[in-house]
Amino acid sequence: EVQLQASGGGLVQPGESLRLSCARSGFTFDDYDIGWFRQAPGKEREGISCSSSTDGRTYYADSVKGRFTISRDNAKNTVYLQMNRLKPDDTAVYYCAAACIATMVGSWGQGTQVTVSS
Repeated sequence: EVQLQASGGGLVQPGESLRLSCARSGFTFDDYDIGWFRQAPGKEREGISCSSSTDGRTYYADSVKGRFTISRDNAKNTVYLQMNRLKPDDTAVYYCAAACIATMVGSWGQGTQVTVSS
């Protein structure tokens, strides 16, 4: 299974924004559903957003709805997660995968740390 690599994390203050990127050379993103997940310390990994390859629909967990936006740039083979109005509860390691359900992900790629703190 292809491991996708997330990048773009960092340390920000509450209310600020970050844009995460998900990429993998040689992987054709437009053939797959792409999901963003996150895992906070001591918590299970949770799915937070999904982009469907079949109908173009996007899905969001309630915890991020209205603040996060998933988008694709198929020409660049990259999927983005724009995160606005970040909160301390958004602190986690963020991962992307070629699936929208965590149990369907066979192998996780490198995540990126997002820390929201004043």
